[in-house]
Amino acid sequence: MTDGAGRTPLIAGNWKMNLDHLQAIAFVQKLAWSLKDARHDFAAVEVAVFPPFTDLRSVQTLIAADKLPLEYGAQDISEHDSGAYTGEVSGALISALECRYVLIGHSERRTLHAETDEQVAAKVDAALRNDLVPIICVGETSEDLEKHGPSAVPVAQLRAALAGVTTAADIVVAYEPVWAIGSGQAATPDQAEQVAAQLRSTLAELLGADVAGKTRILYGGSVKANNIAGFMREPNVDGALVGGASLDLTEFASIVRFRNHVGV
Repeated sequence: MTDGAGRTPLIAGNWKMNLDHLQAIAFVQKLAWSLKDARHDFAAVEVAVFPPFTDLRSVQTLIAADKLPLEYGAQDISEHDSGAYTGEVSGALISALECRYVLIGHSERRTLHAETDEQVAAKVDAALRNDLVPIICVGETSEDLEKHGPSAVPVAQLRAALAGVTTAADIVVAYEPVWAIGSGQAATPDQAEQVAAQLRSTLAELLGADVAGKTRILYGGSVKANNIAGFMREPNVDGALVGGASLDLTEFASIVRFRNHVGV
């Protein structure tokens, strides 16, 4: 079951630097069991988790062995495929772990590691050439919002990230207002929709209407079970990139099951 535009909603949990490989196994098992018990339709709402690199092999083994209907991905990727790049992890290595997705340009990478738009574009290229679906993160700070308005910075970041992308690319875009991440103060559904609509227009301009129509745009920033339904009612919001709440099993499972919330 997809939305009116044929896009399957995606709820993605970014664990950031939390949970070791044993904790990851336990969490993924419990998440799958919880959603199965609730009769969640994974074809109607896709679920993906993004563990630390050290957990990926364990998550891969569990999902493959138990045939769990969950997707998973990495939190970052090197722009290089191999070589003398100590501490980096290439797309080839991530792809070998059967990851489907990779987060690119998360606000914490941009701020804490000074990632530039050019590096983000190079990482998008690296993901695509290694058959990974990049989740391209864009968003503005409160200062950006005040100075440039609600969509200028996310649109500019998306344009830069797509510099080497062709119309055949399979991508996801995640709008994360930096001022909302971890603050407990989410954007309103109207704010998220306004920016998502501008991002979709930019996709149409750069990659064509077909790609824009099928590309999923997620909202991220203090997403909770009690506010997800409002975001998912918006026509251009196709899912959520969940941070802290993705580490709470009950909360995350409830976010995944947003269709069961009143009024959705």
